[in-house]
Amino acid sequence: MQCFSAPVMWAQIDGNMHMRHSAYADFATQARIFELEKLGITSDDFLKEKLGPILFREETIYLKEVKLNDTITVKLVLTECRPDASRWTIRHELFRGDGVKCAQVIIDGAWLGTETRKLIIPPAQFATLFMQLPNE
Repeated sequence: MQCFSAPVMWAQIDGNMHMRHSAYADFATQARIFELEKLGITSDDFLKEKLGPILFREETIYLKEVKLNDTITVKLVLTECRPDASRWTIRHELFRGDGVKCAQVIIDGAWLGTETRKLIIPPAQFATLFMQLPNE
């Protein structure tokens, strides 16, 4: 499933003239937000429900070089998820414009109550939508 595509911008390039390491995480994050919005979970919903995602682990595996003005396409899958959607793992695969897989970003996360600053179980409707992310 194609999730999100965008060009590599000058600000995402490092001194070696290829995409800087943290830009891979930025593409993965934007792809998650894009996909959640397609499912009906918006930034306003995060505010309304007083919750937000929190990451416990983020691993990036770099496979091929990416250069300025290339287009990155991110495909993501929910690889693990508790039945209440309280904890989850998402794998992102990043592809260059020529179709070559250039990186993989894997995250483990949960939901943080923005008022309590503690881990929470998301509301049922929120969890139901979240679990509609593409999965294995």
